Amino acid sequence: MHNKSVAELSRELGSGTISSVELTRQFLDRIRAEDGKYNSFITITEDQALAEAEAADQQRAAGKATPWTGLPLAHKDLFCTNGVRTTCGSKMLENFVPPYDATVTARFREAGAVCIGKTNMDEFAMGSSTESSYFGATTNPWGNQRVPGGSSGGSAAAVAARLVPAATATDTGGSIRQPASLCGITGLKPTYGRVSRYGMVAFASSLDQGGTMARTAEDNALMLNVMAGFDPRDSTSVDREVPDYTATLNEPMKGLKIGLPREYFSDQLSPAMEQQVRNAVKEYEKLGATVKEVSLPNAGLAIAAYYVIAPAEASANLSRFDGVRYGYRCEDPRDLMDLYTRTRAEGFGEEVKRRILVGTYALSAGYFDAYYLKAQKVRRLIQQDFINAFREVDVLMSPVSPSPAFAQGEKNTDPVTMYLEDVFTIAVNLAGVPAMSIPAGFVDGLPVGLQIIGDYFSEARLLNAAHQFQQVTDWHQREPR
Repeated sequence: MHNKSVAELSRELGSGTISSVELTRQFLDRIRAEDGKYNSFITITEDQALAEAEAADQQRAAGKATPWTGLPLAHKDLFCTNGVRTTCGSKMLENFVPPYDATVTARFREAGAVCIGKTNMDEFAMGSSTESSYFGATTNPWGNQRVPGGSSGGSAAAVAARLVPAATATDTGGSIRQPASLCGITGLKPTYGRVSRYGMVAFASSLDQGGTMARTAEDNALMLNVMAGFDPRDSTSVDREVPDYTATLNEPMKGLKIGLPREYFSDQLSPAMEQQVRNAVKEYEKLGATVKEVSLPNAGLAIAAYYVIAPAEASANLSRFDGVRYGYRCEDPRDLMDLYTRTRAEGFGEEVKRRILVGTYALSAGYFDAYYLKAQKVRRLIQQDFINAFREVDVLMSPVSPSPAFAQGEKNTDPVTMYLEDVFTIAVNLAGVPAMSIPAGFVDGLPVGLQIIGDYFSEARLLNAAHQFQQVTDWHQREPR
């Protein structure tokens, strides 16, 4: 059963071939047997999962099932889960147990899904390799001692290793698409505001967006059907009708206009990676799509703008972790200042502290206009580039990352080199548009993803394009050995 997609498992449960309790036990047994190699989970909720599975079986017997009733999934460990610890991969929240659910987790609970655990991640979602977690690095199932990408590396590795059929994730600068690409699965970052951020521990509030990870585009559509929608508890949530994302999956590609941003096919991209991306685009041409080159003239400024804006927002958001209200607290503080400084010095890891320092500097008196305000002006230019591009084409296609999964420890000593892993993904977050990664080939035996970027609220079109590609290719069905 672990090799079946969410859609297939839903049909198996609906037909009575297997019960939710049996299915949940299979995945829990698989996690126990396999996850020692990957470290993709921080917390396993076995007792709760089995209780939820039993309740799901009763719901099905009563004829009250949804497509998700009884299906196991995992949540990235920054979505608050009532009664289950939520750590954000940090010592600061090692023992934090929320008294409420995030909107995302609540909606899956209401849909009858079974949460089997919380997945590993870069600390407070700051990283591109899932190596900064206080609970240890996650390993990519596709390569010995290779990173799974980040910050949602635990979710990506768990899905790729068939430990869970689907997992929630978040994307601030590429944290869904990059690990999805490196682990050979399908991941979607929706339009900013499409999925509620209530109960999602914040890194950079104007960039963070919850999203989906699964093996297929159809499974991502099923997930987004649950997650998307207005939430009055989130001031950035958009009150807009949510379509059925599975309804348009089978629409033909004939007439689809694809744009290839010339700035993303540069010397930063290895020739082997570029070839795989161009091969994927050729498949779309065979399906009836047309292709043209377009320009995103300010794309080269995205990393510089992002690494002012994101750390600045992180500096403000993480100020709440001070040892007073909740989270880690240092032992025997001498006074209030000692409480603050030692709690934060001991509770945060190196990358988090680095970004807090950068962000605090960018927001300080005398530098706000020179750095933060200027970065926001550049952000507006980047947004306009996408608006202009979508006047010419329906979707953009590009690489997700410059190279396949790199070795663990390879880029830890040079933060800038690590930051450049997101060179093709960051502009999407600055603009707030939706994008996804789909498996599109291999380089040196490691998965390569194709990035598909859409106009605002065009998730249905992206999922349709991804699904049609997956009907004529089998990259998404490949399994790590």
